[in-house]
Amino acid sequence: MSNANNQIEKQGKRRRLVVALGPLALFLALAFLFLTQLGKDAAKVPSVLIGRAAPVFALPPLDGANVLGFSNGDLKGSGVTLVNVFASWCAPCRDEHPLLMQLAKDETLKARGLRIAGLNYKDESANAKRFLDSLGNPYEMIGADRSGRVGIDWGVYGVPETFVVKGDGTIAYKYIGPISEQTLKRVLLPEIEKALK
Repeated sequence: MSNANNQIEKQGKRRRLVVALGPLALFLALAFLFLTQLGKDAAKVPSVLIGRAAPVFALPPLDGANVLGFSNGDLKGSGVTLVNVFASWCAPCRDEHPLLMQLAKDETLKARGLRIAGLNYKDESANAKRFLDSLGNPYEMIGADRSGRVGIDWGVYGVPETFVVKGDGTIAYKYIGPISEQTLKRVLLPEIEKALK
C-alpha cells in the first residue's frame, strides 16, 4: 500500500511541477521567439502609404536653416525626393547623417533629379539648427513638424525614417531606422533607381 501511495504522491508532485512550470516555459518560449524576431527585417514593416500619394501637408521652414519649408506640392515634379525624418535628439540620426551628406553631394544622382527633403520631427528649431551646423545640411527643403502631426500622417513610427517619393508625388518606398552603408547600397539606392525610371 505504501508503494502505491508513494507513486501517487510522486505523480501529484509531477503534476504540480508541470502546472507550475508550464506557464513559465510557455513565457520563456514566447520571449525567445519575440526577441529573435524583433530586429529581423524591422525595416520591412509595410506601410499603407506605398503606392499612394503623399499626405496633404504644409510645413514651415526650420528657423535659421536658410532653406525652404515644404509641402506635398513640392514633392511633385521630375525626379525623386528622398524625405528623411530626423531630429537633433535622435542618436541614430547622427549615425546616418554622413550618408545623407554623401547622397546630397552625388552630382550624378542630382543631375537625374534626386532631391533630399528633411522632416524635422518634434524638435526645437535651435537644436535642429545646431545639429545641421555641426554635421552639415544635406536637405534642399526642411519642414519643421514641431507637433509631430505631419509625421503621424506619414505613418512615422519613430526617427529616423526615410521615404522615397516619385516625381508624381506617390510614395514608392519606406525605410525604418538609420541608413547604414550596407542599406544604402543594397536597399535605398536600388529603390531610388526604381523610382527614377
